[in-house]
Amino acid sequence: MLENTKFDQILEKLSRTVAGRTSRRGFIGRVGTVLAGAALVPLLPVDRRGRVSRGAHAAAGTREGWKPQDTDVQSCDYWRHCSIDGNICDCCGGSLTNCPPGTRLSPSSWIASCFNPGDNQSYLIAYRDCCGKNVCGRCGCLNTEGELPVYRPEFANDIIWCFGAEDDAMTYHCTISPIVGKA
Repeated sequence: MLENTKFDQILEKLSRTVAGRTSRRGFIGRVGTVLAGAALVPLLPVDRRGRVSRGAHAAAGTREGWKPQDTDVQSCDYWRHCSIDGNICDCCGGSLTNCPPGTRLSPSSWIASCFNPGDNQSYLIAYRDCCGKNVCGRCGCLNTEGELPVYRPEFANDIIWCFGAEDDAMTYHCTISPIVGKA
């Protein structure tokens, strides 16, 4: 037989002490509690103020890297496109407020408040997807001004809003950006 070393004796004594004071069910219960707690961590609130502008910062239109302009509607930095995620319909045969021929307007939208540098006013924009044709592929923009996480869908631009359209119109084509009112 092999001789027990001092280390083996200490480890054996520690193991027997722990085994004598705990049960398997208690140990499994504690491990389960830790695992369930770890699974809930992503549900905790997250401070996303760095991505969402508020107050005077939004009104001034000075988000870092975002300089809105009011002349070229087919450009991603056009003021109405402050929260657009997709293709601008004006580049795809439509306009800022109308879908291109052969597409259908989605029944739902997401909303953002965009600053117009031309009149120094902020407006509510209701972005609506035009559906029924393949993706336009022109004037693609990914702007995030005022965007919130997907669990606030009315302010999330990462959702394809064609899901409420008829079966033959579920394919995303482009996005329009009509003004709803003043912010």
